[in-house]
Amino acid sequence: MDLYSVMCVSDRGKAVEWFEVFFGRPADDIIGKEFLWRVGENAWVVVDDRDVRAERVGGAMITLGVNDLDEILARLAVHGIDHEAVETYSNGVRHVVVLDPPTGTASRSPRHPPSEPP
Repeated sequence: MDLYSVMCVSDRGKAVEWFEVFFGRPADDIIGKEFLWRVGENAWVVVDDRDVRAERVGGAMITLGVNDLDEILARLAVHGIDHEAVETYSNGVRHVVVLDPPTGTASRSPRHPPSEPP
């Protein structure tokens, strides 16, 4: 089974630039007018600005588990992309919400709790 999380956007150019910074790379695939970033073995984030999606713009939220949260936040900061405060849950998992002006919200957490609190 494959998972496609579609991020409906109003400005494909701006959204693609934003997601290139967010993921640290260009889209892994372009199919028609959709830009796809592979985020897992069978999981993709898709940027779509087709008119048929217009009423859904800004209505998406995804959570991604990552191994390098601090590196990602530093890269985003260099590009002027802000985030909310990093939360640390009782099990050691750190969580942060990154606001995505072109489309909605994306959330990132490390894949596994850190061995020591930050």
